[in-house]
Amino acid sequence: MTALLTDNLPLLAGAPNGIKKLRELILELAVRGKLVPQDPRDEPASELLKRIAEEKARLVAEGQIKKQKPLTAIAEEDQPFELPAGWEWASTATLALLITDGTHHTPTYISSGVPFISVKDIDGTTISFDNCKYISQEEHIAINARCNPERGDILLCRIGTLGRPTIVDTEVPFSLFVSVGLLKLPKKTELSRYFHCVLSSPLMYRQYDQIKAGGSHTNKLNLGDIPRLLVPVPPLAEQHRIIAKVDELMALCDRLEAQQADADSAHAQLVQALLDSLTQARDAGDFAQSWQRLSEHFHTLFTTESSIDALKQTLLQLAVMGKLVPQNPSDEPASELLKRIAEEKATLIAEGKIRKQKQLAEITEEEKLFELATGWEWSRLGEQVIESGAGWSPSCEPRPREGNDWGVLKVSAVSWGVYRPEENKALPVSLEARPEHEVAEGDFLVSRANTAELVARSVVVDSTPSRLMLSDKIVRLRLTKLCDAHYLNLVNSATHARQYYARVAGGTSSSMKNVSREQILSLPIAVPPLPEQHRIVAKVDQLVILCDQLKARLTQARQVHEQLANALVEQAVA
Repeated sequence: MTALLTDNLPLLAGAPNGIKKLRELILELAVRGKLVPQDPRDEPASELLKRIAEEKARLVAEGQIKKQKPLTAIAEEDQPFELPAGWEWASTATLALLITDGTHHTPTYISSGVPFISVKDIDGTTISFDNCKYISQEEHIAINARCNPERGDILLCRIGTLGRPTIVDTEVPFSLFVSVGLLKLPKKTELSRYFHCVLSSPLMYRQYDQIKAGGSHTNKLNLGDIPRLLVPVPPLAEQHRIIAKVDELMALCDRLEAQQADADSAHAQLVQALLDSLTQARDAGDFAQSWQRLSEHFHTLFTTESSIDALKQTLLQLAVMGKLVPQNPSDEPASELLKRIAEEKATLIAEGKIRKQKQLAEITEEEKLFELATGWEWSRLGEQVIESGAGWSPSCEPRPREGNDWGVLKVSAVSWGVYRPEENKALPVSLEARPEHEVAEGDFLVSRANTAELVARSVVVDSTPSRLMLSDKIVRLRLTKLCDAHYLNLVNSATHARQYYARVAGGTSSSMKNVSREQILSLPIAVPPLPEQHRIVAKVDQLVILCDQLKARLTQARQVHEQLANALVEQAVA
């Protein structure tokens, strides 16, 4: 059975989440007796269970543990699967001297003292004292009168993240919180390593799932249910062989994981270097050579979702640099287009239809990040804007609006080029709607506040359900008809725009950021002639569809790979 695993490692490890599933398969085979061969000379597990019972009886007689309630025999129909010769099914209560949990009362924390361990401090491998809390020696003594973890015992997360069994591997005294269960094991048998293997296996996680209590937010294992968990017990000698083989195969998984991480990192660096050679090309000849290098290895480079996303982002950057479609010398140059936009805005101001806008700063040489194509001009986003403003911040209901009721857009309504009107909150009936904040067709929306990765996303509203208003976290730009709003959306999503927003965004934390309306209007953009804007948008739409098709084929190939790996797993377990 081990040969079946090792002979098919590339298939198993290369499947989606392959190494994680491979680890699970190793443990599943281990607890089924399919990882190492049985030896008929081994003392059967029944003798081991007798010795455990004898040790427990002695400890009861010495007053060291309490006598357990009589345990019912495990019915054949309750046994999860058939065991090899010499194995026995036993409950956790049969194997453990004591099953308890930490204190149910929150102690008084102090700056230093005895470590106080909760689920965040155990990871299935070891106990960490790095970020734990501390309690006094007096509280520690009181808690450990009932729950005294010692080397070789097993800790089990029973509230929140279930399972994650961890062997106590330290002599440092510590106390436990209620979220951690304690399984004290017989000291005269070397049971801890194999028991930990079982508690970590898919077999046990299926049992955790069957007995867990609580709602969708906080699962828990009731202390009274843990003793009923069923454990397949092999002869002690076979336990040692199983653990040795598990250690060997898990070390192999570690190496595969490291190799895969190194390969993925190298692949990502190679893809990015070749893509960067396109955007950094000095002239047409340099660009052609870079594209030739890329195209020759296209099918080996773009084999992951992240590499396809990087390709899509590079195509977007090339588009707004004038390197995706050819220039047409008969197009009206952007300089004339910008003059006409300025004249249009001046007329609207004179007619009192819009307010005079704050003068935008001239584009500096430092802001001109690349050489412009023929007929292009540097400008700021605000020069294409007729008027701008943000929404409001009413206290809305958490649910979306119903029917044609008024609603207020959430910031998630502005996605990467996709308008999501269903992302809204209902306006309470007690509040009056503000129609001046209603979203209209043609609006250019930019998220003013979001995470560092998502702030300043933008979308063009091509059509919209009525009676949806802007929140104060979304800026609305109403653009001149003399520009292509979808081209400006491409510019706002391109790499150099994302770098600009990362530089100017403010915020009180490293994750949540915000940009002002003035910062959005000040975004430097490269403006092509209007006909070229239309051609760029059409070409990007075409190439994005091809990228999406490439990603879909990748997904299909992964599904086939996963099906083959699953079939192999089923063969191994059957």
